[in-house]
Formats: sequence, structure tokens, C-alpha cells
Amino acid sequence: MDAPTPNGATAIVDGTKRVFCDGYWIKAYDPPADSLSAKKRLIEALTRRLFNHVEHGINLPGKRLEQARHAFESEADPDRRRVKGAMLAGALFNRATDIFTRLVELQELGVEIDPSDGLMRECGRCLQEALDLGRMVRHRSGEESIDELWGEPFRAFSIPVEAFYDSRYIKIAQAMRGIDQITDALAGTLGALAPFAGIQPLVADFAAAARQKSETLRTDEAIVEVWTSFVVAGEHLVAFSPRLPAQASEAAARAVADGMALVRRGRELVSDIARARVSMPKSTREYIARLEAYHHAMSSIRRVARSA
Repeated sequence: MDAPTPNGATAIVDGTKRVFCDGYWIKAYDPPADSLSAKKRLIEALTRRLFNHVEHGINLPGKRLEQARHAFESEADPDRRRVKGAMLAGALFNRATDIFTRLVELQELGVEIDPSDGLMRECGRCLQEALDLGRMVRHRSGEESIDELWGEPFRAFSIPVEAFYDSRYIKIAQAMRGIDQITDALAGTLGALAPFAGIQPLVADFAAAARQKSETLRTDEAIVEVWTSFVVAGEHLVAFSPRLPAQASEAAARAVADGMALVRRGRELVSDIARARVSMPKSTREYIARLEAYHHAMSSIRRVARSA
């Protein structure tokens, strides 16, 4: 029997270098040379991506850090304190980026920057505090925090660039696993129902496009085709037209409408995961529970119809 492929194995698949991680062959990218300037660009990119996926209004400039801290520490209401904590975290991330930018500028002028430099320590402290506040920050869907994404700028600061690139394959594999769990459950639940006959290939196409989106960097020239395929596959999925008999009951029509609502929610959740390139386990569990409840409800309808 062939030995299992170990995580970290590389291979050329269809002309593309790929890394194996937790059952998936993921598109590989060569990391830049490890330097302060490379870390600066990486942290800036990760911070922009972070703010693009979390709730609105928390992207406070670093110069407003003390204002954000005072607002957070003086707030007693739990709901308002959560929001202010998220805003403080945003200000801390931006303060860290501000510091790192200035350090890189000094280095480019020939000033040696030691890892133990006071500003380097302050940068790390800001990132660590922001990471600790991450539990207060929610994804834009409002359903859960995305701790893995929130911690990426701190990891990029704390470890070599090459190690960071290696660690991203674990997160992408987790995202792909979540995509497959969601789409497998969706296809399995609806594909067995007569009104949704023919939806399974559309779900499979969307899942494949989502996995490809999750592994492709925005700087990759292939992103134009990858993003187009991803969007179109999602549009085709939610445009599916269930087939109902002309004399279908009102209950049957409502049930089919509920099924299409699950299709649309599945497209949204998979899109969130593919774009963020991290798993969303809480949302995934809740969505699959909704599919299971729908399956039981449809089974009850069929039993009633047969006994009538």
C-alpha cells in the first residue's frame, strides 16, 4: 500500500507548483526574502485584508489610539464595550503599521534596526494587544469572529516571512475543508429532492471555483480568470430554477422557496470563506444544522403526503 503523502510535500500538478496540506494540493508561492521591508509590505497587505473582512467602522488611524483606549476603558455597557474594543484593536493594528513603516524608512536610509529596538518592541506590543482584543471583532456577516485572520499580522511580525508563507497553507486547507463541508451538505440535502434535480453539478462547479479562489493571491496574474469563474459559478448556482408541478400546494411552494434561501445563504458563506481564506467553523456548523432541519422538515412533508 502506498504511504500517505506527508504535509509539506511539493509537486508539479498540471504545470503548477503545489504544496500538499491536509488532503489538498494547494497552489504554492515563493516567499520574498526575509527583511524589514518585506515584513512591512506583508503586514500592510494583511492589515488591509483584515479590515476588508471585518465589521465596518473599526479601522481607526493609529494616531487616535489613546482616544480609542479611553473610550473602551470607560465604557460599562457590554455591547458598546465590545464595539469600542474592536475599534481599539483597529487603532492598535494601524499604530503598529505606522511604527513599522517608519522603521523601514530609517533602515532604507542606512540606520541599523536591532530586533530589540524599543520601537520594534512597541510594534510587537501593539500587535499582541490587538490580537488579544480580536474576540471582540466580528466578521462582516455579524455571525462570528475570525480569529485566524485577525492573528495574521502578529504572526507575520513574529516569525520569518518564509515560515509565515508555509503556515498559510494550513489555513487554506482548513478553508477548503469548510467549503467542501458546506457544499457537500447542500448538494446532499437538495440533490435528493425532485424540485432540485440538476442542482448538484452547479454546487460542484461552485465548490471547485471557491477552492481555486481561496488558494490564489490577488497579485497572481491568474486572478482575473479565477475571480471571474468564481463569480459566474455562484451566479449560476443561485439562478437555479426548481421544478414544481403546476398544481403544487402552497406548502410545497414555500418549502422550495426555503430551499432556495438555503442555496443563497450557502453561496454567501462559501464566498466569505473563500475570500478570507480562513475557515468559519461556527457559521459552518449553524448552516449545516439548518440544512439538517430542512431535510427533516421535507421528510415530514413527504410522509404526510404519502398518508393523505
